[in-house]
Amino acid sequence: MTDDFFHMTSHRPYLLRALVEWINDNQLTPHILVDAGVPGVQVPPAAVNDGRVVLNIAERAVVQLMINNEMVSFSARFSGTSYPVQVPISAVLAVYARETGQGMALPDDIPGTEPAPTSDELLHEGETPSDDTPPDDRPPTTPPPKGRPTLRVVK
Repeated sequence: MTDDFFHMTSHRPYLLRALVEWINDNQLTPHILVDAGVPGVQVPPAAVNDGRVVLNIAERAVVQLMINNEMVSFSARFSGTSYPVQVPISAVLAVYARETGQGMALPDDIPGTEPAPTSDELLHEGETPSDDTPPDDRPPTTPPPKGRPTLRVVK
């Protein structure tokens, strides 16, 4: 089969849903690491640290969690105020269990796959994005707090 004939959708949302289910099945707390600089990310600015934000997506912490092929969305409380959160799948860098740190950094899409088009892309087909800058993949320079599990990305 050729590239012209056979295209697959992104595998990232499927991995994300599977890992969240696995973490929930083990009665642990799923968290996602998000690149807050990706267009379409809607999180409280105060929650962003070094261009990234860690979000607790446990059922007890959010309302109306939805993970579809293009977006993670829910409502959550930040400093006592309810806030709608939207995260494009492309902005999710990793998913892990808070208690153990076990999880996975989501890999880039496999060549030959196409990310699902967002509703904005469908409306503005043919336009180029305003920001072509790749996300900053450098690890944070500050050490993680002691006593809490952390996720270490190994390349």
